[in-house]
Amino acid sequence: MRQIRTDLAMESFQSSGGEGMPGVRVSHWETMGVNMTEVVVEQESAARALGKAVGTYMTLECQAVRQRDLDARLAMANLLGEEIARMFHREGDAPVLVVGLGNRRITPDSLGPQTIDRTLVTRHMFQELPEYADPRMRSVCALAPGVLGITGIETMEMVEALCASLHPQAIICVDSLSARSASRIGAAVQLTDAGIQPGSGVGNHRKSLTRETLGVPVIAVGMPTVIYAATLARDAMESLSANVSGEALDSVEQEMLKGDAGEMIVTPREIDDLICDAAGIIASAINRALQPDLSEEEIMALMD
Repeated sequence: MRQIRTDLAMESFQSSGGEGMPGVRVSHWETMGVNMTEVVVEQESAARALGKAVGTYMTLECQAVRQRDLDARLAMANLLGEEIARMFHREGDAPVLVVGLGNRRITPDSLGPQTIDRTLVTRHMFQELPEYADPRMRSVCALAPGVLGITGIETMEMVEALCASLHPQAIICVDSLSARSASRIGAAVQLTDAGIQPGSGVGNHRKSLTRETLGVPVIAVGMPTVIYAATLARDAMESLSANVSGEALDSVEQEMLKGDAGEMIVTPREIDDLICDAAGIIASAINRALQPDLSEEEIMALMD
């Protein structure tokens, strides 16, 4: 099966022509103007075929989000918050650790750090000022570890050290992703309980952050911010050459991947606004999931 360059499980499934693929269950529905697609990878054989780990992958997609429609953004944040809350069940007083992956200095890769900036962190209040801590709030801590080329430290090393010290009950990772379809950049969010491999969106694979490697549930949230140039070129050729076979297009794409163009990535010119909006949506969803006793108005006020 031809593997395409995407971090979205739904796109991997679609490219595989995977209707009826053993070990994979797919569901589609629409609510509040948001298209929901759930891909459940149940078997290792299916995981290898799709290039995705065993687990549940939920994709929320709404083109109005990219158009900066306020109602669509609120709907996306509410639905994403509900899905995050379903991914794990909070118990006890142990904190939840939110990790914002990526490079703050590179706009398409800054989704994680910008999300951390708007996440409600409370652990220090319970530790240092318990008399002032709101009893309705739950313990949350956050980290934007940067990238290996700047810190000299693997993200996995930092998160492992924090897990040994904090003993979090769960970890939520936020990262930028790559997509197969340019229309999904800034318009879709993927949520999974299978963890994440930092840097996968730009082909810079690092050690995976998963339940198996860290010993606690790891939930990954991401939005596509880039697409590979070779993928765009293939789509352009396909639209201009209706009679060209799929095998010929695959051959051209593979030739492009061999050269420098194969590693080039493309991002929209309005990526600054898209990242800012996406960080707000994802942070709002995380805050709703982790602080369910606060009202929406209180959460929005604290985020501002």
